[in-house]
Amino acid sequence: MSEGTLKQILLITDGCSNEGKDPVAVAAMAREQQITVNVIGILDDGQLGEQGIREVQEIAAAAGGIHQVVYSRELPKTVQMVTRQAMTQTIQQVVNKELQQILGREQSVEALPPDKRGQVVEVVEHLGETLALDVLILVDTSASMKNKIPAVKQALRDLKLSLQSRTGENRFSLWTYPYAGGYAYKHMDFSTELDALDRAFGQLTAQGTTPTGPALEEVLYYFTGLTLSKRRDDDDEGMLRRYVF
Repeated sequence: MSEGTLKQILLITDGCSNEGKDPVAVAAMAREQQITVNVIGILDDGQLGEQGIREVQEIAAAAGGIHQVVYSRELPKTVQMVTRQAMTQTIQQVVNKELQQILGREQSVEALPPDKRGQVVEVVEHLGETLALDVLILVDTSASMKNKIPAVKQALRDLKLSLQSRTGENRFSLWTYPYAGGYAYKHMDFSTELDALDRAFGQLTAQGTTPTGPALEEVLYYFTGLTLSKRRDDDDEGMLRRYVF
């Protein structure tokens, strides 16, 4: 496996998308760009519901990511676990793909003899600690999240601390949605300065609706380095979103 950067979007939400584009379709776009979308759904107060749980599952599945549905008190350990599991899963997928190219389409890590499988597992673990990691954190701050924001802040602090032991470079970017001036608000660009993540926490407040799809689309195009332009279009409910290099 060649050296590179593991790219993740971590979406934290407590409800169904209720405005704009289907977030599952956007998640599929992320997968095409080799960006994993991991989703944590928060159950507190029952806002998530059956439909919300299904959406959490479908977003993660479409983007090749990990999903968990938890109570806010479980967020700190869950955020760490999901991030780590997604790293391992992504590396395993790449290793399997390379094995298939070398040894044939039906080959995989599980099909190898025990001694060879153990060697591959060691390689996967090593890469999980040494590859660069970019995590774009997208937090639902709609009105129903108001009482859960402190748990989100603590979870992200713990994630920051847990990843400090890695030898690979860790970079974080923090976004929230909804945002009056668009769909998502960028609190910080990708940075290795982990203290900047702490400073951004103080800006988190809860209000408004839950445009998960449009917000996910906006951060995806930020992640891929594309620029965003907007124009009015009566054929698209008044707003056509175009992305260009």
